[in-house]
Amino acid sequence: MDRIAQIKGYLKRLGEGEALESVRKDFVEEFKDVDAAEIMQAEQQLLKEGTPLEKVQKLCDVHAALFHGATKEEQIASAEKAAAEAVKKKKLAVTQQLIQIPGHPLETLTRENEALEEILAHCMEAAESGEVRMSLLQELREVAIHYAKKGDLIYPHLKVKYGISGPSDVMWTVDDEIRDELAALATGKQDEVWISRFIAVVKRVEEMIYKEANILFPNCALNFTEEEWYGIYQDAKDYADCLGVNGRRWDKAEDFAQDQGTRAGNAQADGEIKMAGGHLTVGQLEAMLNTIPLEISFVDADNINRYFNEGPKVFKRPGMAIDREVFTCHPPKIEKQVRRIIGEFRDGTLDKVPVWMEKNGRTMLVTYMAVRDRHNRYIGTMEIVQNMEFAKEYFEK
Repeated sequence: MDRIAQIKGYLKRLGEGEALESVRKDFVEEFKDVDAAEIMQAEQQLLKEGTPLEKVQKLCDVHAALFHGATKEEQIASAEKAAAEAVKKKKLAVTQQLIQIPGHPLETLTRENEALEEILAHCMEAAESGEVRMSLLQELREVAIHYAKKGDLIYPHLKVKYGISGPSDVMWTVDDEIRDELAALATGKQDEVWISRFIAVVKRVEEMIYKEANILFPNCALNFTEEEWYGIYQDAKDYADCLGVNGRRWDKAEDFAQDQGTRAGNAQADGEIKMAGGHLTVGQLEAMLNTIPLEISFVDADNINRYFNEGPKVFKRPGMAIDREVFTCHPPKIEKQVRRIIGEFRDGTLDKVPVWMEKNGRTMLVTYMAVRDRHNRYIGTMEIVQNMEFAKEYFEK
């Protein structure tokens, strides 16, 4: 039996309810260690063989204990220390090299995880005392920014460009669950049940740090090209600093961007785009679209991201997502809804979907619209995001 099949067997036994220590005993006897890529391949094969995504997601929370901890209790008690030691020992050479580059995305994400480990230690101390300061919980909730960068910039690219779907299908969902649980705790009353839930989510964050360092980051380091890292670096600038970590300048990426900008400027056509309503140069059209106080996105009839206007955005639109299928830009729990809306636009049974929401304390209107040509043929979907605070302020006068 090959190693991947054996690892799948261990995961299946856990999924069927067998005790962790029983499975781990066999694992220790047959394996001295396990490579991060092998764990990911086993998860992907389980998904392809029809194992429900929810079941694999649950396994995601326990396989760190199976493969790297002595017992569940020991893994929980020493998660921070064990993760840090394992990261140092198991990082691939290329991953370590990238982490040493000031400003490289992996360097920033790793520093965020190091800061996060300190916050988690304070969280566990507070939980043991029976009282958790809300300011401490708010510090921990900044992990949502760290997770957003992974979800927007890394998971989709790893899945679409390199066919590595495990992180996107499993880890992305776990990230969302952690973020949602922390948000729920922020509005709850601290009692024994609350403390129990808080400890549980802290442990999940600890396990995610380990998985990032030993599964996600090495797979990215081994696959992404330098130019792809440049793109991720530039897109990451749209995200707020988090966990007390400030993004650093990556000189090579900045030099590359400056060179590309110069080339693009020289290559821009002086000719005009002629339309029924007039004519504009490319520069005029681009400037006009960027001046409109809206976030504008366009997805073509083949469901491919084709355009985002520039400028600060509430809903991040990384440049790396251009020419990528729109569905890959959404976490698994949202993807079905996006497919349904676009499907109805395409069928002609729906033309517009307005969605009102609160985002970062602001009232936002997100409108999805079918785009049709002069012959009423569907040619794509446009998303417009508008900050409606100005309207609230006007009518409250």
